[in-house]
Amino acid sequence: MQIDLSVQDVSKTFDNFLAVNHVSFEVQQGNFFSILGPSGCGKTTLLRMIAGFTEPTGGRIEIRGRNMLGIPPNKRPVNLIFQHLALFPMMTVFQNIAFGLQRRRERRTDISSKVESILERVGLPGFGDKKIDQLSGGQQQRIAIARCLVLDPTVLLLDEPLGALDLKLREQMKVELKTLQSQVGTTFVYITHDQSEALVMSDDVAVMNKGAFEQIDTPQNLYNCPQTPFVARFVGENNAWSGRVTQRNDSIMTLETDEGNVFNVALKSDIKPNMKASLFLRPEAILIQPDASLADLNRFEVMVKSILFDGANSRLLVNPTTSNRELLIALPQTHQFDHIRAKDKIEVGWSPESGICFPD
Repeated sequence: MQIDLSVQDVSKTFDNFLAVNHVSFEVQQGNFFSILGPSGCGKTTLLRMIAGFTEPTGGRIEIRGRNMLGIPPNKRPVNLIFQHLALFPMMTVFQNIAFGLQRRRERRTDISSKVESILERVGLPGFGDKKIDQLSGGQQQRIAIARCLVLDPTVLLLDEPLGALDLKLREQMKVELKTLQSQVGTTFVYITHDQSEALVMSDDVAVMNKGAFEQIDTPQNLYNCPQTPFVARFVGENNAWSGRVTQRNDSIMTLETDEGNVFNVALKSDIKPNMKASLFLRPEAILIQPDASLADLNRFEVMVKSILFDGANSRLLVNPTTSNRELLIALPQTHQFDHIRAKDKIEVGWSPESGICFPD
């Protein structure tokens, strides 16, 4: 498979601040690649270096094998979409999309056919005569993407483009954007601080922290098999404990938490007895009032603080009866636990295979 984008050991320093720290990755042709991280982690600086607006302090950026060092933004085979779409409000949809083609001095008949074709591909045929203020937020988003795609870039760069949309439209656009990318086949590099956007849309995700990549993986592996404590905390919801390993064998280790709980955890990393460790456990991994026949579970009693109703994503907020630690527990959609109320004491349990431990 052809590599559309190759970033090799790229760094960027501003005065004494290292904004991007020796980052390397490759994006295959036609992939949807996301860079996920908190504000200030360096992801926008990295995107601006790929686009050509910022020069790297060190390293190499290649697009389809061609070194981009010294090549200005308007000469690179990339286009960049910002959160604020920068559509021209005084122009029609057709004129907005045609703008870049006109700057290239393409023939009028070619421009017309390309604009009509890209409007079909983004699901807005016949919208050419409309003004920008006649469009919904989602339609404006698609026009901004169409304006870039009509120029046939090798890589389309997207800098938090859904951030200005309301929640419901953002949820809708996540699905639309992934569908659109699959249809047009253009390589997308997308940056976001929203884990849901990255997990839903991407083929691969890089989790960025303090200028460096912590893990590059599929969304499924990031969620199920985080490789660092930061990824475990940042991707999805997790309950966390700190403690000390008291014993281990070939497959199971025992962790005594700082609150005095004793948990058995499947051994997935090289942690030795007496080492300090952090334990992470997904809310959906905790079973409510588990059957007595499940002998190997880690069981303990909790008090329900509140029921966080959110439809299919409803949770229980609980405290273990031995501490004030707050834990989240996913509520199954079977209605079998509809009787649970705040201040109830219930038993919960989880399988040793469900927890992930990292040495501190």
